[in-house]
Amino acid sequence: MQEDAQAARAARAALPRFFTLEMLMFTIAVLSGLVLIWHLVGPNRNMAALACAGVVFTLSIVVVIRLYMDPDSVRARQSNAMLKLASQTLACMSEGMDPAAAQKICQLLLPATAAIAVAITDKERILAYVGHEESANPTGSIIRTHATHAAIAEGTMRILFTPEDIGFPRGHSSIKAAIIVPLTIGRTVAGTLKFYYRRASHISETQKSMAEGFGQLLSTQMAAAALEEQTQLATRMELKMLQSQINPHFLFNTINTIASLVRTDPVTARKLLREFAVFYRRTLEDSADLIVFAREMEQTRRYFTFEVARFGADRVVMEEDIDPRVDDMLVPPFLIQPLVENAVRHAMPSEGKLTILVKGEVAGDDVVIRVADDGVGMTEEARQNILHPESSTGLGIAVKNVHDRICGYFGMGTHMDVESELGVGTCVKLVLKGGALGR
Repeated sequence: MQEDAQAARAARAALPRFFTLEMLMFTIAVLSGLVLIWHLVGPNRNMAALACAGVVFTLSIVVVIRLYMDPDSVRARQSNAMLKLASQTLACMSEGMDPAAAQKICQLLLPATAAIAVAITDKERILAYVGHEESANPTGSIIRTHATHAAIAEGTMRILFTPEDIGFPRGHSSIKAAIIVPLTIGRTVAGTLKFYYRRASHISETQKSMAEGFGQLLSTQMAAAALEEQTQLATRMELKMLQSQINPHFLFNTINTIASLVRTDPVTARKLLREFAVFYRRTLEDSADLIVFAREMEQTRRYFTFEVARFGADRVVMEEDIDPRVDDMLVPPFLIQPLVENAVRHAMPSEGKLTILVKGEVAGDDVVIRVADDGVGMTEEARQNILHPESSTGLGIAVKNVHDRICGYFGMGTHMDVESELGVGTCVKLVLKGGALGR
């Protein structure tokens, strides 16, 4: 792989030099040719100028031909063409290998090869077919040739030089040869890439290398798309699990608080009951991959209303210091509320007030969010273990869940820092790389 990458870089680096020299010599050839024509057809012939122009024209043409036929120049042009084609092919597969992507890929590959038709299949059906006999092979058709079934079963590239080898009856088709490359995801064959030729002699070593190379390229991209899909599925399943994990202590405590207010303060009780219904409806509804930060804070404030009703405003308070630009950024749901809930559950001192600060700020292209409290804090050992996979406490589960989801959504560079000191408090900092760009 390193050698291929070095060769590609060398080819790209060589292209400007070759093209610049070729253009220079071509320009000289054109100018000297114009001078030559002028002196040939003009009224005044200068034999010395005519001879000089003829010599320059001849030499420049020879040099242009030599440059164009130079092996390094040829390889550089071929490498550049293949790199462009590979880039275009990968761009078609941004959403995976579906019939639309397969059709675009076949349309790109056909003119770049000596084949008269290019096809892509899954394990049972044709995803796309472009070229000769296209109307007879529509998308969704069942795979008919035994050679394709054999390539899928064996997982090896097959080079076929007769129609009978492919699976066509003698004289039935003008397709006389084929290359069939299995497309794999890991060790599993997921389909095939097929090149059909009018003659067996058209299958050169170049055609074989191209077919094998593009088969490997498509297989790698299919594997990457499958991995991304699995990651997204795991994230969605994790979110569904989080939604279903209604904290029974919070549920019972809130219901008891509302029940106790029914007689003493029925107006507040009705208000809390409405907010409680909205809170859990939003909890179950927020299954979208991303929501705006303002909505997450709205749900967090709604949650905190119940804690204030339970403990009293003299025991717990939440402050906010959020840059307005942060409100419109997209974040995973259940990002702030679980951290605030953990602060209430685990940081509440036996006496005095617990103050929780939610701060959001833009730092360049990134967004930094802090959930800090002035509560009981935690030991260094507890702080070190908070993101450990074996964490079984509510604090560990919630913090690890938030950490894993922000890394899954915002990617490399995104991280969480937890600072804490016994008797002083705890601060959970989320650094969302590129978060400001996703607003």
